[in-house]
Amino acid sequence: TLDHKRIGVMYLWSILLALFIGGVFAMLVRLELLTPRQTIMSAETYNRMFTLHGAVMTFLVLVPSIPASIGNFVLPLMLGAKDVAFPRLNLASYWFYVVGSLMAVTVMFTGGIDTGWTFYTPYSTTTQGAVSLMAMAAFVLGFSSIFTGINFIATIHKLRAPGLTWFKMPLFVWGMYATSLIQVLATPVVGITVVLLAMERFLGIGIFDPKLGGDPVLFQHFFWFYSHPAVYIMILPGMAIMSEVIPVFSRKTIFGYKAIAFSSVAISVIGFFVWGHHMFVSGQSSLAGTIFSFLTFLVAVPSAIKVFNWLATMYKGSISFEAPMLYAISFLLLFAIGGLTGLFLGALATDVHLHDTYFVVAHFHFVTM
Repeated sequence: TLDHKRIGVMYLWSILLALFIGGVFAMLVRLELLTPRQTIMSAETYNRMFTLHGAVMTFLVLVPSIPASIGNFVLPLMLGAKDVAFPRLNLASYWFYVVGSLMAVTVMFTGGIDTGWTFYTPYSTTTQGAVSLMAMAAFVLGFSSIFTGINFIATIHKLRAPGLTWFKMPLFVWGMYATSLIQVLATPVVGITVVLLAMERFLGIGIFDPKLGGDPVLFQHFFWFYSHPAVYIMILPGMAIMSEVIPVFSRKTIFGYKAIAFSSVAISVIGFFVWGHHMFVSGQSSLAGTIFSFLTFLVAVPSAIKVFNWLATMYKGSISFEAPMLYAISFLLLFAIGGLTGLFLGALATDVHLHDTYFVVAHFHFVTM
């Protein structure tokens, strides 16, 4: 089928299946941590479960979840278009997603992978296991992401109904637009990076391995240049949904339409300049750390603008506490905790102590959930 609604529903079921698989890994990880000693699996198996949980949830669930399912379904409807700009590309992106997902799940049966979802070098270039297959799965899934992004950008630019100007578009569309920009600009970087990783493993080219004259920190720069914008691929669509749900159930028009629209684009632009905050303890210069810390606080501003505007929309509204609104309010609470813990991590002085602790894990999970 080339019907955008059907493709959206196919994506939804596939992503829910991936969510189930990733959730099973999460449950196994937590079960193992129930007691200090070995509970249900060896340390090596634990590392594999941990890695697969992270990789499946990130690449198979969080990144495509909202854009590929809800986005595909409602974006053309909101624009008054009869379909997305490139229906065949849309279907191709779904099949790329399926192939990439199958490759990722195959990793479990071909030696596993225990590098953590970040594939940090030099361990990932030298360890046994199916690292190359997982890297190629991420590469294929990247194409799915890029195709969806290109499709949405073209649809928003070219297929709006007559009279639907930029500042009359629903805010969900603005959120999808900002998300698509990141997908198209950032995903090729991680694609090239995982190809370099695979080439180093297959051909022994020294890119990241110090033994071969490579630089392991270079991998971190490449990886986080994609993976920090990627967390905005995960959260911007959620914010886009909030901007639709809150005004409807507050029975008011949204407060500060333009501010919310521009803040979506601001998040996607500034999000490209903050990757170094994942690397405060990697040996980069204190000047670089200071600059990245400042930019991290800067990217918090558009998020705060959104939260303020949602609250201002609810203020003196006739709020109807139906299921979608209850979800929206719980979103606000969870996102407030996730966002504020992000500020502790963005501050150079506190991050040095909190780096690689459960505080980071908690911050990330609050935002993504």
